[in-house]
Amino acid sequence: MAQQSENLCFVEYNIDLQYNRMTMKKRLLLIFLEVCLISLSCFSNPFNEKLSEDEKNQLEAGEIVIKNINFEKNVCLNKNLSPTADYLLSEIHNLKPKYLAEVIQYKQYKGNEDLPQRLATLLNNVSDYAGIPYYSVRAEAWYNLYDSATITEKYTSDDKTVIKADMQMEPFGTVNEHIEMTKSEETILYIAKNTNKLRYLDKFDCIWPERMRICILLFRDGDNWVLYGIGGVNAPRIPFFTERIQTSFINRIRTFCTFIFKKF
Repeated sequence: MAQQSENLCFVEYNIDLQYNRMTMKKRLLLIFLEVCLISLSCFSNPFNEKLSEDEKNQLEAGEIVIKNINFEKNVCLNKNLSPTADYLLSEIHNLKPKYLAEVIQYKQYKGNEDLPQRLATLLNNVSDYAGIPYYSVRAEAWYNLYDSATITEKYTSDDKTVIKADMQMEPFGTVNEHIEMTKSEETILYIAKNTNKLRYLDKFDCIWPERMRICILLFRDGDNWVLYGIGGVNAPRIPFFTERIQTSFINRIRTFCTFIFKKF
């Protein structure tokens, strides 16, 4: 009887152990499925209703979409997309821009698996920014976006690179830029801001320190890479000044992002 009781206990123990193992496998499977569903929900629709159907069609066709949106409320990038994207949106929110533009393009993932590495290399080569062609609407002529670009300080820690550079950008003179770039396997975030006051033709002040941003975010969305550029300026919107800011700074932001996107 004692032997039968021990055998029965052993069988019951094995049954309980197998049940627990099956239950654990089911739990792990459910957790995995939940993570997949959350990932799909986050990345299946990176843009909100501010991106029109026509603009979506342009992106699907591989075209670059440029949006002059003026204010933060018109941003088309979805919130809660990812921590990196949310950090970018917080930078724009803190800037409180009065002038704002977005530049967006899709690139196929297949054949461009190494795009994050190539983009990081391109953005790190700050000296190559000199000579980017810029078309002045007011002058109806081509100029350099930057006449010169000199790195004054650079350091890298883990997945973050910080660059300080002096950019000669006429008619505003030298722009002291602070650039931060973070990267992961499938994400790049580039943020550049001015650290000095900018003057127009050395006649009057127009942009105060840290009131201008140029940002580029790269992330994967299914079969595509998404290149998302956004840049803005916090400056007064007054009659004699608004058009100059719109044409001078916003067009330069759009030019920089478009130039980078067309490299791939």
